[in-house]
Amino acid sequence: MTISTILIILLVLALVGAFPRWPHSLNWGYGPSGVLGIVLVVVLVLLLTGRM
Repeated sequence: MTISTILIILLVLALVGAFPRWPHSLNWGYGPSGVLGIVLVVVLVLLLTGRM
């Protein structure tokens, strides 16, 4: 496994963990998962262009 594969797996897990599903995070809205989604898209673009 390369470092980029591990990074993508960690970002996907963080994205699932930030989804406002649990009672303590209902008032957060979609902010945390939105930010992590953008980070995931940026990392994927960097991987596809070969810059990572």
